[in-house]
Amino acid sequence: MRAAGCDTVVDAKDLSVVGITEILSHLPKIYGLFQHLIKEADKRKPDLVIVIDSPAFNWRVARQMKKRGIPVVYYVAPQFWAWRQGRVRLIRDYVDKALVIFPFEEKFYCDCGVDATFVGHPLADLPQPTITRNDYAAEFHLDPAKYWITLMPGSRVKEVRMNLPTILEAAAQLGPEYEFLLPVAPTLDRTFLQDIIVRQNITLVPESLPALWHSRAGIIASGTATVEAAMMRTPFVMVYRVSPLTYMLGKPRVKVPRFAMVNLIAGEQVVPELVQRDFTAEKVVAQIKAILPDSPARDRMLQGLTQVKTLLRPRQSDTASPQQPADRAAEIILTLLPRK
Repeated sequence: MRAAGCDTVVDAKDLSVVGITEILSHLPKIYGLFQHLIKEADKRKPDLVIVIDSPAFNWRVARQMKKRGIPVVYYVAPQFWAWRQGRVRLIRDYVDKALVIFPFEEKFYCDCGVDATFVGHPLADLPQPTITRNDYAAEFHLDPAKYWITLMPGSRVKEVRMNLPTILEAAAQLGPEYEFLLPVAPTLDRTFLQDIIVRQNITLVPESLPALWHSRAGIIASGTATVEAAMMRTPFVMVYRVSPLTYMLGKPRVKVPRFAMVNLIAGEQVVPELVQRDFTAEKVVAQIKAILPDSPARDRMLQGLTQVKTLLRPRQSDTASPQQPADRAAEIILTLLPRK
């Protein structure tokens, strides 16, 4: 967006907080950023507003813009189908058009009275990395004869603190016959990860997709990274942990039977889910060992990941020519701009 000329008034990374209890200490800062953004909108008087993800922040932005008579588009709509379904009214009341990235979301939102269109997932058409396994191994001093396992503990500091220690424990139990790759998310500092890893033989790499593409398996925290792994057809185990209080307060509100996004998209369990107390090093190791060798379990998972990739693309009849999801979103948004 910046490359396309976007002038950043508030950076989304400053709003990135995970958990019900964790957000409390950040509220004054977030409210200050919100006020600043609204003042800038009043000064610049936009013709249309596009809010992206971040529902706790963006539905409030949408409400303020709607009060000012400015059309609002929500791209990457909130996952209210997963929890707090009553909050769909916030989208219905304050958003003119919802552009959704998961196929089942279109029906959910339309059934709730929201004008929604499935435009496809931004990761569905990711190209395969072009770097060869041998070149990648040479660049990062990896042994190409070993199985590689990608570790993705999350993209936020809090997530990493909760997830990475157990992932590292699992890696230690799996032993030195494997190479472990840990892509450094753009939102994280490399030294922060190095301080947690300490003496373990984990290779930090700059990008997730080549690591996933060349890995035999992955240990992936719940989130967008699980979709990336599916797009690279890398079998993986989904893991996740939050603070006990956040889990206790949040679990009764969850309205879906599964946590992993690939499982929700497929409508069945494609990858194992180890959440909270189930997320132990021993269970991770057992699940990883089940999908490392060629086996019916690995074949079933690969078939499921392929199906997920297919489902994340819009139906061919929905578009005259193949387009990227962002292009389809942009075309719809342009039709909503007020005529001058």
